[in-house]
Amino acid sequence: MTAQVVAGVDGSPESLAAVEWAAHEAALRHVPLCLLHVADRTRAQQVHGQVAFALASRSRAVLRDAAERARRSHPQLRVTTRCDVGRVAGTLRGAADGADLMVVGSRALGEVAGFLIGSVSQTVAGTAGRPVVLVRADCADAARTAVVAGLGLSDGGEALLGFVFAEADRRGGGLRVLHCWGPSAASAYPGAADPGGDERGRRAVEHLTELLRPWRQRYPDVRVTPEAVFGSPVAGLSEAARGAALLAVGRRRRRLPLGPHLGHVTHALINRSTAPVAVVPLA
Repeated sequence: MTAQVVAGVDGSPESLAAVEWAAHEAALRHVPLCLLHVADRTRAQQVHGQVAFALASRSRAVLRDAAERARRSHPQLRVTTRCDVGRVAGTLRGAADGADLMVVGSRALGEVAGFLIGSVSQTVAGTAGRPVVLVRADCADAARTAVVAGLGLSDGGEALLGFVFAEADRRGGGLRVLHCWGPSAASAYPGAADPGGDERGRRAVEHLTELLRPWRQRYPDVRVTPEAVFGSPVAGLSEAARGAALLAVGRRRRRLPLGPHLGHVTHALINRSTAPVAVVPLA
């Protein structure tokens, strides 16, 4: 694995927002930024002559413009570019597995190849072995510092906690760790009942506090708040993430090669959150 942040680039507003977010993240981590553009193999095999030349020129222009944007916001950052030909989602997933972090736009990469909105980025987030951050065009604000995490009490969330504590430590903006609970995860509103007055909510906060104890010792400068929220995880986490730099959730690893790899909560958060969403594979 190479110590770097990789950003998928296709020239869309979403991917350019991902580039800016990734540049800021790479600067915080003191690692290089690699900008990756993937030309779809099927498309590349179907064109020849002037059309092939035009597509190659476009790929170079997309990478050049993205690199200029990253260097403009972070002049000291080492930025490299790479253009591959292959299956877009598979190539990006391979790059993600070989890096510290992958950052993609929350809409489809490879617009020319005709991918459905969100399909490529969500496939990468649902299958990569390393954390993937999905950034919408309207939610990449480098001035934000707070980090929010959604944690299940039986998820084996060590990988998620390690990720969010390190992110909060870099940013210095505090960390909120939420466990959303209640008789119905489909409840429309977070905080539909006062968890402080309920025995289950109290036990959830106590459990969270114990889970966070070793991480607080490891990251003494991180201001962390454990919370138990009654109701829908989507509603509770979306609300908590308003104005945050990052919302992070865990993803259980699946052994099945086919089918959706993102749960319905994560899928909904990607489409609803006003903050970039990090999907962290759990052990």
